[in-house]
Amino acid sequence: MSNRKNRYSQIIEAVFFKYYRPGLDELAFARSDIAEAAERLGVAVPKNLGDVLYSFRYRANLPASVAQKAPAGHEWVIRPAGRARYKFALAAASRVVPSAMLAQTKIPDATPGVIEKYVLNDEQALLAKVRYNRLVDIFTSLACYSLQSHVRTSVPGLGQVETDEVYVGIDTRGAHYVLPVQAKGTSDTIGVVQIEQDLAVCATKFPDLICRPLAAQFLSNDVIALFEFESTEDGVAVVAEKHYTLVRPEELSPEELERYRRRPD
Repeated sequence: MSNRKNRYSQIIEAVFFKYYRPGLDELAFARSDIAEAAERLGVAVPKNLGDVLYSFRYRANLPASVAQKAPAGHEWVIRPAGRARYKFALAAASRVVPSAMLAQTKIPDATPGVIEKYVLNDEQALLAKVRYNRLVDIFTSLACYSLQSHVRTSVPGLGQVETDEVYVGIDTRGAHYVLPVQAKGTSDTIGVVQIEQDLAVCATKFPDLICRPLAAQFLSNDVIALFEFESTEDGVAVVAEKHYTLVRPEELSPEELERYRRRPD
């Protein structure tokens, strides 16, 4: 794993500096640049070129040599820019980190035992627990329904993008919402680029619905962080964050229920 990470770092660094010039805030490149950089460096060409991009968008930090070229208060992120096209771009923030100070709310765990037994990976387990425990409904105060999971679609100017799950919702007025959800296990991070893509999907595919982009992340096997975002003049911003702990019914005490009743909305 460390050898692969080092190889990926060399490759992405070579791609960045192939196009970097002082003063630029966007550096366009193609997927083919990844293979070309590996060949120039004399390292094995990754079998999955997309894995190099995924690693630096959601798992690993860009090399220090790249990070140092960002002005104070900004970071380099990798954004899609069309079919097999990407760009390094400056952003005020690139990743969403759950708050360590936020109080947790206990929810009686409604996940079926057979799902717990056979779920295959962190992302699938997370999506299942969010779905069976109605966490999107609880978090948004909407009546929500899963429309489709692993939605792949094409967005003009971005190319193909993927959303882990899409919900539709209805409020007390009868207004309709679309809620794209990005899901991350404990080892991955939520990237603002994915939220930007979800906003673009909403605008393109569901223009008549109210878009409320969400993200979910495992903090541990039974603790789930949920986030809601909005687009601002300064980029994507977090507007709500809640942490839910899934417990057996007997683990939720009357004292805790009383405390929840006294909480502000």
